[in-house]
Parts: sequence; C-alpha cells; structure tokens
Amino acid sequence: MRLHRNLCFATVDGLLQIFNEGQYADKVVQQLLKRDKRWGSRDRAFVAETTYDIVRWKRLYAEIANVKEPFSRDDIWRMFAVWATLKGIKLPDWKYFENTPTRKIKGRFDELSKIRKIKESIPDWIDNIAVKELGEAKWTKEIQALNEQADVILRVNTLKTTKENLQNILHDNDIETEYIKGYPYALKLKERANVFTTQAFKDGLFEVQDASSQLVADFLQVEPGMRVVDTCAGAGGKTLHLASLMENKGQIIALDIYANKLKELKRRAKRNGAHNVEPRHIDSTKVIKKLYDKADRVLIDAPCSGLGVLRRNPDAKWKLEPEFLDRIKKTQSEILNSYSKMVKSGGQLVYATCSILPSENEEQVKKFLASDYGKEFSFVKEEKILSHQSGFDGFYMALLKRN
Repeated sequence: MRLHRNLCFATVDGLLQIFNEGQYADKVVQQLLKRDKRWGSRDRAFVAETTYDIVRWKRLYAEIANVKEPFSRDDIWRMFAVWATLKGIKLPDWKYFENTPTRKIKGRFDELSKIRKIKESIPDWIDNIAVKELGEAKWTKEIQALNEQADVILRVNTLKTTKENLQNILHDNDIETEYIKGYPYALKLKERANVFTTQAFKDGLFEVQDASSQLVADFLQVEPGMRVVDTCAGAGGKTLHLASLMENKGQIIALDIYANKLKELKRRAKRNGAHNVEPRHIDSTKVIKKLYDKADRVLIDAPCSGLGVLRRNPDAKWKLEPEFLDRIKKTQSEILNSYSKMVKSGGQLVYATCSILPSENEEQVKKFLASDYGKEFSFVKEEKILSHQSGFDGFYMALLKRN
C-alpha cells in the first residue's frame, strides 16, 4: 500500500480532534469524508478505517511511540508511523517519518504485547472491573473480540420485502451478502460497502443493525394488535423491528428523553412504512404515569456503559469514567423501578443493555425482583451474549412477566 499525503493529513487532523478535543469519532469521520469531493470510495475507506484503527489502539501505539496526552501534531505522526510499521506499510520519505526506528517499534510491540491492558489498549480501571466481574480468562477472550472490526449487518424490513428479495436486489447493486444462522432477519455484508446510498435503503427495505441487537425485539414476544411501549427508544432501531414483527397492527409508543432522537425515529418510521409507531417525548413524569398498567409489552433498552459495542464505538473506552458507571447503574435501577409499572397484569417486560458487565445486567434484574417494585414480577428467561462467543456485539436481555 502506498500512503497518500492528503489522506494521511486528513487522518492526523481527525485524530487531534478526537483525542485532544474529546469529539466523537463517528462525527469527526463523517466530517472528514466530506473534505475532498475527488476522493473515491477507496480513499474514504482509508481515512475512516485508519482513524478508527488508531483510536482503537491508542494506548498501545502511544506507549510504543513514547508520547503522552495531550498529543501534539508530531506525536500523532509518530503514532501514525507506528500504525503503518505494524501494518507492514513502507513509510515514504516525508519529514514526519524521518528517523522512524522501524525495528525498535516491532521490538516494543512484542514486549508490550505481554501486558493485556496495553496489548488490548484499554484503561486500567476498565480492565480491573471486567476481570473482577467476568474473570481473567473470559475477559481476555472478550476484549480481544471487542477489538476486532465489526461486520456490517443489515436487518430486513419485513413490512416491505423478504430476506431473499433484498439479497437479490443488493446483488444487482454489486453488494454481496450472506445469511447468518440463528438470525432470521439478518444479512451480513461479505465486504464493507456504503449501503446508505443504495435505492434499497432509501426505499426502506432494510436498516443497519447488529445481529445481537436484532434478537431483542424477538425476545419481547410481541404479537400484532398489542400495545407495546419502547421506553428508551432513541432513534428507533428496535422500535422499527417491533413494528415489522407486529405487521403494523396495534400500537407502539416510543418514548425517549431526547426529542431530537424521536425526530429521527419519525423520519425512519416513514421510510420504513411503519405506521403504528407513536413517538412521545418524556418531558415530565406525567408521560410515564399515564401509561401505568396499560401495556401488553414493555421494552427497557436501558442506558449503559456500552462495553458490549466497543467494536463499533472504540472511542467510548477513552470517554468512559468510573463515576459514569456508578451513575448509570443508579439510573438503570430507577428506570426499571419506574417503567415496569407500565406493564399490565399478565404482560411482559424485557430489560436489555449493550453491556457485558453482570453488575449492569443480571445483578440489576435480581435486585429489582427482590425489591417492592419487582415483587409482582417473575423471571422467565435471560440471554447473555458475549462477543467472543457470538462474533457480534456483547448484549444482555432478561424477560420478566407481571403476575
């Protein structure tokens, strides 16, 4: 591979924004990709993938390059040189790469690879908590899997098409996909491609949604005609899946504390042809109380640490702080206590997170069931999905029934 100056400059600029200004990697990459209209798909792929790669391995590369935060532009070039060297890319004779000690880089890599938190490039505190909660062996395998690049997975919108039909349409667009055993609505891209520009996407035939996330709506056991509440709907990935499982019959009330996310959900629902979705902004506790004892099914896709989705959000591990984890566990508990009251007698509730930590998952469910709020509920089943076992995102879901 030959390095091109303008692409490398763009990557270095982006990394400075992500590391020093605390900007989100996905937003920065989006901006970078608009930088030069002459760039082809290969150029854009280089910028996006290299940026994410260096974000993912920040700690390891910084240790090898012997640089510390806040990084100067020269520091980022040194980290870039480490990335290129470890990838086996020949460094051009630019001033930024003068005196790059290629052999020393490889030696340092071998040496540092003996220490998990540096080799897998994670903060000490996350490593400590995960070892405590998952055990050394399981965590070692899991963090390895979470550092791999995520596949692009589509969820077919059964309101508009079938999986077979969608696969054929994409094939005609030179996008090859394959089925995934055990995931009835999923198609996996054989090679990465920008699917958002396809007519099939614009026509609402599919959404991009990880395979693990696709299991949640099914877990809720919805049926056409039911009244379902998605309590933390966000931009509506799971809401739209519920709509297709319910065949547009019945009612889905999509709640969220962020009005802008619900606006996006409205747009997506229109594209998907999902007519039974009603977004409601949680601007006071009244919105919740009005729904007490009214729902056949309630989905709580709770806010969490997001440790199960580090493959697609590698910058999250650098933004997370121990205090946030404590706060989010408190929030999860409050949400479970409050939102569970929406389930009517005989109805069902799913509590789900994209975390792999038992303290955010099964321990929250146990605590709830042992409390005054949870005494009317009984435990039905749970599913713990780990990346190193599934090949997809880490997830947790528990199904509870109100007596």
